[in-house]
Amino acid sequence: MRVLVTGGRGQLGVALGQALAGHEMLLASRPELDVSSFSSVLAVVDAFRPDAVVHAAAQTDVDGCERDPDTAYRVNTLGTQNVALACRRVGADLVAVSTDYIFDGRKGEPYLEFDEPNPISVYGRSKLAGERLARTLHDRVYIVRPAWVFSGIGKSFVKTILGLGATRAELTIVSDELGTPTYAPDLAQAIVALLRTGRYGTYHLVNDAGSAGGCSRFELASETIRRAGLPTALRPVSSAEYLREHPLPARRPLDSRLRNFAAAEALGVRLRPWTEAVAEMVAGLVDSAGD
Repeated sequence: MRVLVTGGRGQLGVALGQALAGHEMLLASRPELDVSSFSSVLAVVDAFRPDAVVHAAAQTDVDGCERDPDTAYRVNTLGTQNVALACRRVGADLVAVSTDYIFDGRKGEPYLEFDEPNPISVYGRSKLAGERLARTLHDRVYIVRPAWVFSGIGKSFVKTILGLGATRAELTIVSDELGTPTYAPDLAQAIVALLRTGRYGTYHLVNDAGSAGGCSRFELASETIRRAGLPTALRPVSSAEYLREHPLPARRPLDSRLRNFAAAEALGVRLRPWTEAVAEMVAGLVDSAGD
């Protein structure tokens, strides 16, 4: 395959560069590819003529989106529209990477691909609008929804916990916000597997979380600290308590757990347990620090 990846320097972009070894690929990011500019997208797509485009570029700063909705919609919504139109022009498959934040977190159990979205933030609304445009404008689309993405590249909750844990004796972590961690390298491999199927549709691609369907921020932090062998103490607090001391512009869904139902049941595409992925990431960072 010839695969173009937008957001090629981000967590998922870097992981896709490894997962696509052996294929022709172009990992593109700004300034060479500005997804908010149709002419920029079209120039890159016309020149490379991909068989598939994985659209991973996004404005993912949730609070930044709340402060600046225009930029959020320009990148996350119109950017996806631009990529979808360019894919339709050259006949390329499109993988549009979305988010768990399209849900309001009130279901009380993990969301299926078929549940009705109801975003409660500008970020979530801009990503959902991008999903809908992709489906409307192109008929060869995979919508992929990960959650709580982490890796050794760039910024993520897991990496932040490792950094803070190495310098502080105690950390205060929210214990009632639930989600399903997704390791970027595992997500990348799942996307490549999805592309081979030709089964267009909507898929939740998250690491396996067992019968609980996910974990809390506190549980994820605890596993990270344990795997790193750090002595850091963790103090659980409620979201309400945390927000009273640290107000944030954007609302977060309290329970955005996702269930990988469609890909697992129909295609056999599954991601390993999130605890194993955390162990691999932490070990990799420790080994890198020792080199």
